Amino acid sequence: MSLLLLPLPGDEARASRLERLLGADRAPVAFRRFPDGETYARLDGDATGRVVVVVGSLCDPDSKLATLLFAAQAARDRGARKVVLAAPYLAYMRQDASFLPGEVVTSRVFAQLLSRAFDALVAVDPHLHRLESLDELYDIPTVAVSAAPAIIAYLRRTVPDPVIVGPDSESGRWVGAVADALGAPSLVFEKTRHGDRDVTIGGADGASMWKQRTPVLLDDIISTGRTMTGAANVLAAAGFSKAVCVGIHAVLVPGAYAELLRAPIARVATTDTIEHESNAIPVDALLADGIREAVSRL
Repeated sequence: MSLLLLPLPGDEARASRLERLLGADRAPVAFRRFPDGETYARLDGDATGRVVVVVGSLCDPDSKLATLLFAAQAARDRGARKVVLAAPYLAYMRQDASFLPGEVVTSRVFAQLLSRAFDALVAVDPHLHRLESLDELYDIPTVAVSAAPAIIAYLRRTVPDPVIVGPDSESGRWVGAVADALGAPSLVFEKTRHGDRDVTIGGADGASMWKQRTPVLLDDIISTGRTMTGAANVLAAAGFSKAVCVGIHAVLVPGAYAELLRAPIARVATTDTIEHESNAIPVDALLADGIREAVSRL
């Protein structure tokens, strides 16, 4: 079945690449703002009987939520049989539990909202911290695409003798898989978070035994950069050369990238799930495979 791709604003280039990979069609959704700030949306194309894939990376999600929901509804209004969301970066995975009275578990609320708007979801390496899978949150079929094959291929080309380093325990699931595929040793540090921008890194005992290798710091989300810079400083103190910093999702708040480049880090390489100048690892082919899988489950 031929797919119809609808890109959110800013994701037109990604949709164009997916169009070629999937042999799909693409239709624009026209968005504009009324003077009072409300959003106008119109799909200029017929979706009758087709599977429509809304393509949009959900960084800065609050600014995109209206266009996301209106794109899904536009597809249904134009006769779509099913509507799939392909979100290379899936937002609202951070708050997956309530720790203080009155805290909203925003990941669950967001999942309920998207589950009502879409029939299936595809995302690249969603941040599953205390969860085993997206199915614990979403009421629709979900496909979590791993960026590991693309990262492994990149490191094979660019780092001949690596040691793969996880800056905290949460990164362990990626570190082990990548290190095993490369036949490289791995280390996982321990992180203590004191606030959104205040972390300390420990657990580096014995790390110096690998200091003849190039350290590759690997994590799923780089946001403030404090975790990566802390780990890079620990490695430098242990006698390592400058680290190669690899992230799956380049969230990178203002000032974070510059801070990373001031640290003992040789370069920063991220996948293109979020557009950023550090993008060096394309995941379009993997995302296309994930879309095919999601469509096959409808």
